[in-house]
Amino acid sequence: MKNPSHVILIRPANFGFNSETATSNKFQQFIQDDESSIKALCEFDSMVTVLKSNQISTTVFEDTIESIKPDAIFPNNWISTHPSGTITLYPMEALNRRLERRNDVVDYIKDLGFNQQIDLTESEKNGQFLEGTGSVIFDPNQHDAYACISSRTDVKLFESLCEALSFTPISFVAEDVNGNPIYHTNVMLSIGQHIVVVCSESIMDPIERAMVMHRLQIGNREVIDVTFSQMSRFACNCLEVNDALGNPHLIMSSTAYNAFSIDEINRIQQVVNIIAVDIPTIESIGGGSARCMLLGVITPSN
Repeated sequence: MKNPSHVILIRPANFGFNSETATSNKFQQFIQDDESSIKALCEFDSMVTVLKSNQISTTVFEDTIESIKPDAIFPNNWISTHPSGTITLYPMEALNRRLERRNDVVDYIKDLGFNQQIDLTESEKNGQFLEGTGSVIFDPNQHDAYACISSRTDVKLFESLCEALSFTPISFVAEDVNGNPIYHTNVMLSIGQHIVVVCSESIMDPIERAMVMHRLQIGNREVIDVTFSQMSRFACNCLEVNDALGNPHLIMSSTAYNAFSIDEINRIQQVVNIIAVDIPTIESIGGGSARCMLLGVITPSN
């Protein structure tokens, strides 16, 4: 396994505060701003420019306008790719987020060499949800997968997916500093080939915390363990990707970058290049950061 070498983004048509997801996503903020959609578009376009200038292979799809989808900018929740040549489609909790799934994106990925598909979307009828690589963090070095259990992340569905993909499931309960369940694993954990960023203090059970940290520290990787305060500024919501020459980069927001200490930045930059993008409107209103915007494509193994 390896890092994604290609990323897909969805340029939003109706970005805004999603009231259907706000109950479980404590990172969202309701901000009265008539220009928030325009600001989000500017931030999005600037991010794409930065990615391309760093030789990151990037494909942008325009959001469809048939229905209002305030979170269409976060495609990683409804689809993921795997080096086995498999695409997985996921069940999502919010009704309006289910509208984000689109066949043209799936067909595009299939044309890249993905010839198998796992479709979990029928589980929505049973009230079981698993929201892509928001819910599940796959380890590119070990055959482990991590998930913090929440209303959006069903443990049985998680374990079933891991069995289908031949991954070892590692599940746990994680909370923010106020005791609220963390809605998605990718706001407290990021795993790449070279870098791990985790907020271990969010894992309440000491046995679960020790188990997770033991597994994360296997292999020759830099492990950055951040605080609640850093996690709240999206320090863990980053994605390690390879550029066209195979060089690793860690994509994060400017908010996340500024949350790290100088020592932590130096430790990260010793093994990967940092790409920081300025997306404050998307983060505050959408409740997700740079990683959530990126659908990583891992080239299928031969």
